[in-house]
Amino acid sequence: MGHTASELDPDAPAVLTVDNLKMYFPVKSSGIVRRTIGHVQAVDGISFEVPQGGSIGLVGESGCGKSTTGRLITRLYKPTGGSMMFDGKDLAKLSNKEMKPLRRDVQMIFQDPYTSLNPRHTVGTIVGAPLEVHDVVPKNKVLPRVQELLEVVGLNPEHYNRYPNEFSGGQRQRIGIARALTLNPKLLVADEPVSALDVSIQAQVINLLQDIQSEFDVAFLFIAHDLAIVRHFCPEIAVMYLGKIVEIGDRETIYGKPHHPYTQALLSAVPDVKQAAVGGRRERIRLEGDVPSPINPPSGCRFRTRCQFAQEICAKVEPPLLQIGKRHKVACHFAGELGAHPATPVTTDLLGVDDQGSPVPGAVPSNTQLTIPGYEKTWYDLKTKQTTGV
Repeated sequence: MGHTASELDPDAPAVLTVDNLKMYFPVKSSGIVRRTIGHVQAVDGISFEVPQGGSIGLVGESGCGKSTTGRLITRLYKPTGGSMMFDGKDLAKLSNKEMKPLRRDVQMIFQDPYTSLNPRHTVGTIVGAPLEVHDVVPKNKVLPRVQELLEVVGLNPEHYNRYPNEFSGGQRQRIGIARALTLNPKLLVADEPVSALDVSIQAQVINLLQDIQSEFDVAFLFIAHDLAIVRHFCPEIAVMYLGKIVEIGDRETIYGKPHHPYTQALLSAVPDVKQAAVGGRRERIRLEGDVPSPINPPSGCRFRTRCQFAQEICAKVEPPLLQIGKRHKVACHFAGELGAHPATPVTTDLLGVDDQGSPVPGAVPSNTQLTIPGYEKTWYDLKTKQTTGV
């Protein structure tokens, strides 16, 4: 089977709709009486959709909140706020008992194949456990199903009675994938599924995941920090920074014409083989300073403390995640292609503020819903500062 980059189906219905999702972890004081003295804003108001049978990539630096997002969707964490609509039900509102039948449909592939498998259990027990927990098949049918799944992921079905330590890292990750597929899920959350593996093994696992997606029509939320892998696997990408989505769009737009300074900086660190072949070299954009603390993030735009284009409005007003193309959204007052960022903010008319971010007397902010999941048929044209469409 060939392994070309996955394609985007713009008409596919959403299997998951995430709207204004938040996760704040309390920070406790030391001492006998432990009071809450603050919150780590790990995820702060993100919205996106995962298309049925499709995939969306979630990328960003360590600590940006992408793995927390995956754990929220699988309900390993209960969110502080927002909604996660799946099969007509809000996963954020369900109790653990109500979640149990839905866990069949939402499964997770964990990052570390060495710690996500119980070393005391055989592979047959590990892969077969979901079948027994959910009572999906009779006990005498569990082993044949386990062997079938091991074959699907490219392992010897006769090795079901071996232990995890008898397998390599790549083989262990295949076992984790088999476990996630046991209940025929509709959505797989893959949390950096190849980051702990050798480069030589990464391509094999990515190709396996693509085979699984096409064979089982399963949707993926693919979490990673390797932009090259995400580009190959996901036709749509969301970029996170300090708990927020700063840019989201189709693969061609994000990699070809990114408009957010953070996305541009991330992509500048990725080697460009085509450019190198003709003797050129992409200029590296180096970000100054460290990522601020999620306990006390900057006011306004969270990226402003490291952004070369930041002005007064960036500290006063948080930029909305604004749709600027058919399948492209960006959260930046000075959104623009690399080398063509505007000198004045592009969001003032929408927000009813002046260039410094102060409210304009009598100005009426746009009633356009700026943070809804998915894409509208009309969008904001940065050049004309008017709403346009197809």
